[in-house]
Amino acid sequence: MSECLNINENLKKCNCTYRGCPRKGKCCECMEYHLSRNELPACCFSREAEKTYDRSFKNFIKDKNK
Repeated sequence: MSECLNINENLKKCNCTYRGCPRKGKCCECMEYHLSRNELPACCFSREAEKTYDRSFKNFIKDKNK
């Protein structure tokens, strides 16, 4: 899980707009958190869809089918 060791690099690519997120830049923690809630993390969504904070699989499919 080297992606968790590269927090500064991950932050450059992270499109999460939730300011209080304690997992920002910690991709493995973020994935584990969201998948445990039957969600996907922000990086799976377009910037527009991410801003809705709807991390559902249904919204992911809707976003990708635009």
